Amino acid sequence: MSLDVAIVGLGETPYSRARADKGEIVMSAEQYAAWATSLALEEAGLSLRDMDGQGLAVAGTEWPHSEIWSAEVVQNLGFRPKLLLRGDFGGNNAVELAVQAAAAIRSGLVDYVLVLGADSPMTPFGTQTARSWRYDIDYMRPFGLMGFVTLAGLMMNRHMSAYGTKVEHFGKIAVTQREHARLNPGAYVKAPLTMEDYLKSRVLSDPLRLLDSVMFVNGGIAFLMTGREKASRASKQPVYLRGYGLAHNYVEGDPAMPDVTTTGVKAAARDALRMAGATPADLDFLQLYDDFTGAVLMQIEDIGFCAKGDGGKFLDRTDISYKGELPVNTGGGLLSNGQPGMAAGLVHVAEAVRQLRGEASGRQVNGAKLGLVSGLGGLAYGNNLANSGALVLGVM
Repeated sequence: MSLDVAIVGLGETPYSRARADKGEIVMSAEQYAAWATSLALEEAGLSLRDMDGQGLAVAGTEWPHSEIWSAEVVQNLGFRPKLLLRGDFGGNNAVELAVQAAAAIRSGLVDYVLVLGADSPMTPFGTQTARSWRYDIDYMRPFGLMGFVTLAGLMMNRHMSAYGTKVEHFGKIAVTQREHARLNPGAYVKAPLTMEDYLKSRVLSDPLRLLDSVMFVNGGIAFLMTGREKASRASKQPVYLRGYGLAHNYVEGDPAMPDVTTTGVKAAARDALRMAGATPADLDFLQLYDDFTGAVLMQIEDIGFCAKGDGGKFLDRTDISYKGELPVNTGGGLLSNGQPGMAAGLVHVAEAVRQLRGEASGRQVNGAKLGLVSGLGGLAYGNNLANSGALVLGVM
């Protein structure tokens, strides 16, 4: 099955951790947006003027956090769109905006939508941003919690205490993804990583270690979507949206005492696979949102590759490398590419497109025809993350 909407152009800039407060040369989010847009349109064989009267879907930013950011991007790029979308879904921005773009294309409102994420969270004062979540300010920091780092540690701790998961299981994810990054020319961190290195890394929120968590980087990613007719004439192989699922404020179990080890990807992936007419066994790879290693393990369970709580045992018996039975985050994921602020979810879409086109040289999954991309975003209080989504992407 296909929704007759495809990705036909991809642009991804290099990533950087340069900091303005250290006197280093830093590009702005606006510059990264322009760079990624140029790359995506060039690959699709289109010009800026071809986008007049079309669609632009813009992810929000860590910096500058402008309320009218999408309108600023339009003016900065010189776009004259008929449709302008703005995403404030955190790590689920890519999935959410891809779904909205597909709906606009299928309705006939526009022929093209450029989905764009660009952010410069290291500007201007390191990783200090102008605003934060109210939950963080009002209910977490007054009690000594360090925002999401603490919450992620608590979720991982709960999984370990409830199911016997070991830190080495999280370590396997970090080590495998680093090996993938070493094969990815665009990855930011390529230093070798062993299990011993992982276990020696600093604990931030027990059991979460430094190597379990992402780091901020500056960068930009864009992908261009269109309908089947125009996709059939694209210079690059079209990558079709086969199915999608979204879940917001997902609660597993009793709302007064929810299971914090279950993500909304459980519902989103179920819906996406059903729409695609596929099962987990049909997937050739997973590109899972990985702001921390525990999220990867939990999503493997939630998608249906094993029962809840059996993620550790599944990792013990399963090769999740690009050569294995279930390739996961074959470009290194965010753990080794870094988190380009609110554009982070687009990193996984970019890697999925490369795998399905057969362009992931050195880390190519053999015969990749169908893959799943997930998104997770938005701090939640007393629950897992607030926004969840899944895309099933494939080639004809």
